[in-house]
Amino acid sequence: MTDSSTAETGAAPGLGVTKKPARPGRSPSSWLRVSGSVGPLGIATTVLWLSIIVLLPLAALTVTSFEEGWSGFWDAITAPAALDSLRITVFVSVIVALINVVMGTLIAWVLVRDDFPGKGIVNALIDLPFALPTIVASIVLLSLYGPQSPIDIHLNATQPGLVVALAFVTLPFVVRSVQPVLMEADREVEQAALSLGADNWTTFRRIVLPTLTPAIISGGGLAFARAIGEYGSVVLIGGAIPRKTEMASQYIQKQIEIDRPVNAAAVSVALLAISFVTLLVLRLLADRSARKEQAS
Repeated sequence: MTDSSTAETGAAPGLGVTKKPARPGRSPSSWLRVSGSVGPLGIATTVLWLSIIVLLPLAALTVTSFEEGWSGFWDAITAPAALDSLRITVFVSVIVALINVVMGTLIAWVLVRDDFPGKGIVNALIDLPFALPTIVASIVLLSLYGPQSPIDIHLNATQPGLVVALAFVTLPFVVRSVQPVLMEADREVEQAALSLGADNWTTFRRIVLPTLTPAIISGGGLAFARAIGEYGSVVLIGGAIPRKTEMASQYIQKQIEIDRPVNAAAVSVALLAISFVTLLVLRLLADRSARKEQAS
């Protein structure tokens, strides 16, 4: 019969040796194990490449922005001209993102649910802003909406001109985010709702829209993040008028030209922070949506 104290301490019967209970958790070597088919070499190559392409340039930019200390950084991003450029940039980018949310969803719906002549051409044109240099878009928009506008619409050096330019370069984001979701959507549920007496708007609002919402938010957020740092498409049509149409990217260019690299780097870090927070929120929303789908 085993002594109760022996059982509690883990001692072996008949011996003076006490066993140490096994500690839960991983062994030190287990933290170094890599699962998957790529292996440690592939992960190391990925980290090295991302460090060279992304992390090192961002670190250099941050160091430059703080060359004059925290007070110098704060003074650079709170200068009236810098604040105005950031305010204009965020305001115009939000407007562009909202326009893309509506029009991008509509375009994706038409491309998926309707058939018409030239559909393939329209579908290919959606990706044109990705391939076309953005400065070319600015030249085209200036020719179309500038002082010599052939259609008598003058948007040069105005905020609506900025909106049109940024809407052009950010068009694909919402369309390409919503399109695959619409393709995979179960249309039988929509047909069942219609057969039960629901009208088209109710069916879209109660059945289709909840399915599309994560993709719409993701596409709109990506469009906003792209518009925040855009330069080429607005450099001509915008006019870079201080406190009116000067985007933050144009303000940064001006600071470089007048030999104020610290100011340029500080505003660049501010834009980087806005874009990073936007992408982080999108990532968290995507993870939350994925967890909800798995739970359901």
